Amino acid sequence: MATYKCFHCGKKIKSADLDKRFVCVECGSRIFFKPRSKMKTVSAN
Repeated sequence: MATYKCFHCGKKIKSADLDKRFVCVECGSRIFFKPRSKMKTVSAN
């Protein structure tokens, strides 16, 4: 299950909540983004 974040208010929203309407429940915005996880860098010796 993917998690999106509202671009306007920053609230995290699950993709299951967006099945019927693609609107933020907090502020009513329709702009979302999918936050990326931070990648760790490993150096080879």
